[in-house]
Amino acid sequence: MKKNKTSPKGNNQKTQSREWFEALVMAALVAMILRMFVVESYRIPTGSMEKTLLAGDFLFVNKFVYGAKVPFTDIRLPKVHDVRRGDIIVFKFPKDRSLNYIKRCVALPGDTLQIKNQQLSINGHQVHLPPYAQFIGTRMPQEVPDFQIFPSMSAFNKDHYGPIRIPRKGDVIELDTRTLPLYRDLIVDEGHTISLVGSKVFVDGAAADQYTVSKDYYFAMGDNRDNSLDSRYWGFLPESDMVGQAMMVYWSWDPDLPLLFDPANKIASIHWQRIGLAVH
Repeated sequence: MKKNKTSPKGNNQKTQSREWFEALVMAALVAMILRMFVVESYRIPTGSMEKTLLAGDFLFVNKFVYGAKVPFTDIRLPKVHDVRRGDIIVFKFPKDRSLNYIKRCVALPGDTLQIKNQQLSINGHQVHLPPYAQFIGTRMPQEVPDFQIFPSMSAFNKDHYGPIRIPRKGDVIELDTRTLPLYRDLIVDEGHTISLVGSKVFVDGAAADQYTVSKDYYFAMGDNRDNSLDSRYWGFLPESDMVGQAMMVYWSWDPDLPLLFDPANKIASIHWQRIGLAVH
């Protein structure tokens, strides 16, 4: 009886197939690790950062610079440096963490922020408008409050805001009927229940007139100041929601135009001049 023998050629093909499979698996693992902890792609969906960033810009986001977050945990890797005023940041939207937002960080934990006649001031010092930032709407007078503005029932609007202190880890804040709209979401987000009975505030079922903040918070604003759903509307940004810092534009196109060329208007949809643009 003859025994079947595997040819050397067949062995080589199996070895090569296995090597290719192992290489693909390794490449996928490396790509996944890089995406989770180092660099991630992000697309600008709206005009809230115009003209600094345009709808249709695709960015690389540096995730390790602020300390990348380990998935499904609150653990962060060591950071290169803290978030700085003026950084363009990508973060989980605190009101819906399935969404990523991009804005400019304008105030740090412990800062006092105020806006008068559209002029931003931090700790009493005026802050210059970023080079490509803009106002496109009508200026609102100081005496006209906006019911959409944070905190609710305040006298603020988009052009006259504050003064307001950005909470810092370890801050002891006063709790009463006046401050409750300012800090209610913060306390709930830090894992507590809060309620108001008459004029008394209760935290986790116990009467409380003070609360110690356990996280650092930031204040973010869009460069398109009249067309940006930012901290003026939804409040403080927890450090735990920080994703990373915008690095550069690697692709840019107008999603409302044909991919290569619009013959009617004789313009190309691809913004070639923006590709490779550093973000700052």
